[in-house]
Amino acid sequence: MHEHDGFEPHDSREILSKVDVQLRETDDRLRVFPRVQPMFALPPRKRRPPAVRLVPGQWVRWQLNYRFSSALGIRGWTYWLDTFNIAYGPVNDDVFLSAPTVFIDERGSLR
Repeated sequence: MHEHDGFEPHDSREILSKVDVQLRETDDRLRVFPRVQPMFALPPRKRRPPAVRLVPGQWVRWQLNYRFSSALGIRGWTYWLDTFNIAYGPVNDDVFLSAPTVFIDERGSLR
């Protein structure tokens, strides 16, 4: 979902290499770890948490935020929040409406 369309839900498929999350399946578990591309845009934060390993039926909600300024610093800041909801294995259609099995809040202060 995106803010520009009023957070209207929609189905989509992406080539895995274009999604900013590392997903690796080993030993009947799914390893989930969001990639952080724009290092210059990270607000101050402590060390990144380790990857999450899900068993079938579990899901994770992982939140990361960013801040950007113009190249010359003339304009104000722009802020961006990514929320990844990732389920592993067969789950109900409404799985993301319940509390996540694992919640990672990696948001930093945007002062």
